[in-house]
Amino acid sequence: MENQRFFSYIALAFVLYMIWLTWQKEHAPPPVAQQTNEQSRVIEESIISSSEDLPEIMQSESANIEKGLVMPELAQTNKALKKNQFVQVKTDTLELIIDTRGGDIRQLDLPTYPVSLEKQDQAFRLMQSDSSTYTAQSGLLDDKKSGKAAGAATPTHHAIYTAESTEYELLDGKDSLEVKLFWSGEHNIQVEKIFTFYRDSFVFDVTHRVINQGTSPWVGRQYQQLRHSPISTKRSWLRLPTYTGTAYYDGAYHKHSFAEVEEEPIKMSVKDGWVAILQHYFVSAWIPNPEEENRFYSKAVKAAGEQQLLIGMLSPVKTVQANSSADFTSRLYAGPKLQHKMKQIAQGLDLSVDYGIFSVLSKPLFWLLEWFHKLVGNWGVAIILVTVVVKLVFFKLSEASYKSMARMRKVQPRFKALRERYADDKAKLNQAVMEMYKKEKINPLGGCLPILVQMPVFLSLYWVLVESVELRQAPFMFWINDLSLRDPIFVLPLLMGISMYVQFKLNPAPPDPMQAKVFAMMPIMMTVFMAFFPAGLVLYWTMNNILSISQQYVITKRVENAA
Repeated sequence: MENQRFFSYIALAFVLYMIWLTWQKEHAPPPVAQQTNEQSRVIEESIISSSEDLPEIMQSESANIEKGLVMPELAQTNKALKKNQFVQVKTDTLELIIDTRGGDIRQLDLPTYPVSLEKQDQAFRLMQSDSSTYTAQSGLLDDKKSGKAAGAATPTHHAIYTAESTEYELLDGKDSLEVKLFWSGEHNIQVEKIFTFYRDSFVFDVTHRVINQGTSPWVGRQYQQLRHSPISTKRSWLRLPTYTGTAYYDGAYHKHSFAEVEEEPIKMSVKDGWVAILQHYFVSAWIPNPEEENRFYSKAVKAAGEQQLLIGMLSPVKTVQANSSADFTSRLYAGPKLQHKMKQIAQGLDLSVDYGIFSVLSKPLFWLLEWFHKLVGNWGVAIILVTVVVKLVFFKLSEASYKSMARMRKVQPRFKALRERYADDKAKLNQAVMEMYKKEKINPLGGCLPILVQMPVFLSLYWVLVESVELRQAPFMFWINDLSLRDPIFVLPLLMGISMYVQFKLNPAPPDPMQAKVFAMMPIMMTVFMAFFPAGLVLYWTMNNILSISQQYVITKRVENAA
């Protein structure tokens, strides 16, 4: 029994150490890289000088470029390199910079989500194209293979649009904002690229309106893609990271790591669904029209001296007859992983809040946390109430365990006497001990159960705190202003260590002197580990210890008084 309990605590310490490594790395400040205008220009030139970043329908045109035959549209883009403009858009939830080259989303900030509590005036930047690349691109492609195309160049994300204005803002009293870009090509083909933003929303519509004023039908497709610089793959084998990479939904949720994008590119037709890039707390996802079947793809491309990664989708063919127009529409979600809102936007999008193998426990815990938060208005108090509920659920199991431990504590003198009597005969010692356990109704594994029961709940709550953006920068009280970060003055970890020490004192002392020393060090070790954990997690563990101490103390006294 003592060995089992010993190994349970060692296993818990090992798990805590793995989580500590993860949390430290996930919360390390990102490197700050300053970039000159000349460097930015190099990136832009690297991007627009290549056609490899277009969907595969343009493979034949890419081959022509390698032979020195430059596509007309790319030639036009290169000549117009200095004519692009940056259009600034501001709503209550989004601040964007749209490049008239392709209508790319070059920068996207979330003003309602500050970088940190210390920088409340600095919005979190989800997309950027300065120190690293993370952009949203979309465009149109002629369906050359159909044989019915008018032969006119179409605006891919390399083309240059014109804008009516370089500044747009969602005004008070307005629920939507429309931003239009314009492009004209050969054979009287015109395209309007229309961005429609909405109040209190992280999703906006992107429409390509093809206006055919020529004499021949135009046949083509729309594509949308997300572009990202590679991320570091240097990780400790002990690390349990939050996921950063691409993902897609085809009726089931799939993560597709950046390494897999290079090794096993996506090539499939999907009805509905979505493609996305995920990171800690935030997601960007292209969402097609309902019931529309798109071809999902991913690829690695060389740009700006690095291997950048793409995930996107290509729409079905649409014909625009002469003297008519047609719209290609999709939506882009770019914002926090708000489960309820994402569930309403697209099926399966809420699955991007990924609790991993602990989802079966993490999702009910988050639901319970959210319910208590609506009731009390404080996430810290909600965590305390969830701790109480968890203790009530496992009350009977804990009670049986604590009764067994109390009986073990009671027979400690007899156990020591047996060790002295059979010091030279371990077989007889084990037999005598088991007979004593049976007579006194002691479960040898009883002391392990509280730890074993707490571990999955503890890990599940850890992932709730790590993955749920609702708990990001959530205050508790006094000096704890962010439950997702460590206690700044280490009071909670110290209280947790004290509570663990008291709990160990209530347990029967290990007969092995070495185990006794290790057990005596456990509260100190745990305090050090937990000092760098999210304050919300330490709060849960501390409250759980306090409730366990109360329950164990009452049960121990009852067993001792019944003697």
